[in-house]
Amino acid sequence: MPDSLEAWLAHIERQHAQPIVLGLERLREVQQRLKQRKSCPVFIVGGTNGKGSVCAMLERILLCAGYRVGLYTSPHLLRYNERVRIDGHPVADEPLCTGFVCVEAARQDTPLTYFEFGTLAAWEVFAQYSLDAIILEVGLGGRLDAVNIYDPDCAVVTTVDLDHMDFLGDSREQIGFEKAGIFCAGKPAICGDPQPPATLQAHAAKIGADLQVLGKDFGFVNQDVQWQYWGRSGKRSSLAHPGLRGGNQLQNASIALAALDTLRDRIPVVMQDIRRGLLEVELAGRFQVLPGRPTVVLDVAHNPQAARVLAENLGNMAFHPETWAVFGMLRDKDVGAVIGALKGRVTRWLPCALEGPRAMPADELVQRLREYGATGELTPFASPAAAFAYAKEQAEEDDRILTFGSFLTVADVMRVLERAA
Repeated sequence: MPDSLEAWLAHIERQHAQPIVLGLERLREVQQRLKQRKSCPVFIVGGTNGKGSVCAMLERILLCAGYRVGLYTSPHLLRYNERVRIDGHPVADEPLCTGFVCVEAARQDTPLTYFEFGTLAAWEVFAQYSLDAIILEVGLGGRLDAVNIYDPDCAVVTTVDLDHMDFLGDSREQIGFEKAGIFCAGKPAICGDPQPPATLQAHAAKIGADLQVLGKDFGFVNQDVQWQYWGRSGKRSSLAHPGLRGGNQLQNASIALAALDTLRDRIPVVMQDIRRGLLEVELAGRFQVLPGRPTVVLDVAHNPQAARVLAENLGNMAFHPETWAVFGMLRDKDVGAVIGALKGRVTRWLPCALEGPRAMPADELVQRLREYGATGELTPFASPAAAFAYAKEQAEEDDRILTFGSFLTVADVMRVLERAA
């Protein structure tokens, strides 16, 4: 058996020939051998964008209400431990390794991908604690995603847009069907997309899920310094804006409150818990604006919808003479649409290479930037860290340095910032 978390991660990365394999049969076999059982309410949160923010809000509000909470998310930015949280803190190496030992013993000769292995191990970690609620973030899609082996008491789809099209389909209708696969018969289903695909609505109706849609069954009213939530259980007024920045966060907060309302008989929260939770919530790399000058913005936006939201959020910031963009993306993303969404907000592009076989080379990023209308000098950099160092040298105090395009892009710059702290 591996003797450290690092050794375990190297081991599980070798257990399947492909990094992504959709399907639940292999996982259910191992799950049965592990005899995994549910002992508390479970939220499953999927969607193209916003699911990380909704998970963080759910976690923080429930913690403020005094509940013990387990949270499983992906991917991580700096350390694998970020993926499995107990009571708001990344779990230590030892419980993770214990979880991996259990899964390794139970899988026998069943091959598991890195994400599948980690999902089963996360549940083993949760079983080591007496939890009041568990929150699981979908990795990719929903219907065939590893977390879907667990039956949710409330399933959430935040938004539906084009991403991971090689796996999920090339239209909102196809992708909507895949994401709706986390809905359960007779259970609450929350959709934060005000115009959900017909396939999502049809699937919810077919299985008898209790679907609630943003703008129809619940929603929000922005009242400048405060906001109001409305839903089936009534209104919640005089709410503080979430600690997460960006105009889209009221939508995410409404989704979280709608989900909590569905389980109010089992895990009730009061207004004080909601207010405090929304104020205290934090999530690295989601329109994260760092103190100091020049202004540094970190955002993991890596698909067209997220890029449009990022562009809007940048436009709502104070004026900056120049915006330097440390920009790295994966080859299988819609790079052109992301560039198109941001080119009106960026004055200096700094295309950079990322690690891994899926990464788009910096030289190719330069070509795509020129193809989609980016102007000015375009010098490729070997890494986000190198591009960020250049931006720090060249930017004036009133400028803005934006790092975006991938979790990998943000993570590399975060390591630089962590070493400098």
